[in-house]
Amino acid sequence: MIITLEELEKATNNFDKARELGGGGHGTVYKGILSDLHVVAIKKPKMVVQKEIDEFINEVAILSQINHRNVVKLYGCCLETEVPMLVYEFISNGTLYDHLHIEGPRSLSWDDRLRIAIETAKSLAYLHSMALIPIIHRDIKSSNILLDDTLIAKVADFGASRYIPLDKSGLTTMVQGTLGYLDPMYFYTGRLTEKSDIYSFGVMLIELMTRKKPFSYMASEDGLVAHFVTLFAEGNLSQILDPQVLNESGNTIEEIATIAVACVKLRGEERPTMRQVELRLEGVQSPDEHVMAVVGEFEANGIDRSSLLTRDERSTEGLTRQYSMEEECILSSRYPR
Repeated sequence: MIITLEELEKATNNFDKARELGGGGHGTVYKGILSDLHVVAIKKPKMVVQKEIDEFINEVAILSQINHRNVVKLYGCCLETEVPMLVYEFISNGTLYDHLHIEGPRSLSWDDRLRIAIETAKSLAYLHSMALIPIIHRDIKSSNILLDDTLIAKVADFGASRYIPLDKSGLTTMVQGTLGYLDPMYFYTGRLTEKSDIYSFGVMLIELMTRKKPFSYMASEDGLVAHFVTLFAEGNLSQILDPQVLNESGNTIEEIATIAVACVKLRGEERPTMRQVELRLEGVQSPDEHVMAVVGEFEANGIDRSSLLTRDERSTEGLTRQYSMEEECILSSRYPR
């Protein structure tokens, strides 16, 4: 749907600062009310550069093909400005990052965190395998997960996303993403596959369990992932888990931690698929309903179930050695190439 600049100016009271929802280096997002009374979010770029135009074209092309309850919907666009503006459905409740990292000892309940993780996993499994052409999001992080009034998750920001050619397993690109969430193997090789999204999702799972900000660990000796994996291998997760999660999660936290560690394995081919992650997370919520589905999914894809670790399969020495390379990546990522 093409929307005129005049309509957007009226909808936002000439892009009044009071209508700002947020923004960053690339642009500002405004709340607007269109003439048909639809409440929308309008992304207005700050600068005229080719990269912004390319990302606009990319996002329109991708979102116009996606129809999933956990992906933000593109309502229309305005082509009258040098860099076109995108108009989305208005998601009223901020980002997962906003809710998770509030001041004070309590944040989202564990049940809500687990459900949001499952909804995000469902959307990524859809993008990777159910969309007309498979799509890699390339920037999964808590600030790109929007929440509505009932805390339903909506994956947003597809400007960096890429199609996976049907005849290929991945593609080579200039590295793009967010430090702390970025797949180390993608960082080193430039080779992008859907397993890069799975790594980023694993980091977000760790963030949900710990309420630690992945990028804030970049200046410390160990990254959040390396620290979490080491404590997991040693059986000392209580040292890093959010106390609220310890109180509310019961016996589910062990399984979620196991899934997260599988997602952030250094070698992409050793990580599960997003569909396997979705099934395993749902199995934590409703164990009896999903056990056979998980087993069937693994067997159908020829995947060894050990790709999702159990406590008996842990090896402190092996995990620590594996993450020595990631620690090197964390250090080198302070000086991006």
